[in-house]
Amino acid sequence: MSRSHTDVSDQVSNEACPLTEVLDHVAGKWSIGILVAAAHGPVRFTELERAITGISRRMLTLNLRKLERDGLLIRTVYPTVPPKVEYSLTPMARELHATLAGLVGWAERHRADITAARATYDTATAPAP
Repeated sequence: MSRSHTDVSDQVSNEACPLTEVLDHVAGKWSIGILVAAAHGPVRFTELERAITGISRRMLTLNLRKLERDGLLIRTVYPTVPPKVEYSLTPMARELHATLAGLVGWAERHRADITAARATYDTATAPAP
C-alpha cells in the first residue's frame, strides 16, 4: 500500500472519531430524554429524574455533565440554601431538539408497526417443534 493511501485512511479515521463520539453522546439512551425534557425551559434535577423513566440518579448526573461538556446544556446554580440548580438548552441544543422531536414523533407513530414486524419475524424464524 502506498504511503499516500495510508495518509488518507488515517485522516478519515481521525475525522470520524469525534463525529462518532458526538453522535454517541447525542443519540444515547438517556441523552435524548434529557434534551427533550429540558426543551420546555429551565428544568431542575428532580424534574428530569421524574420525567425520564428508569434513569438512576448517577446516570442522570453523568449524562448531564456530558451534555454540559458538549455545549448542549447550561447549568445554572442559584446561591440559595439549599442550592437551586437548573438546566436549560443552549442554542445548539435547541436546533438539535427539532431533529429529536421528529425522531421521537416517528418512533411514537410506528411503535405498533415495529412491534407487529418483530412478532412476524420471530414467528417466521422460530424453530419448528
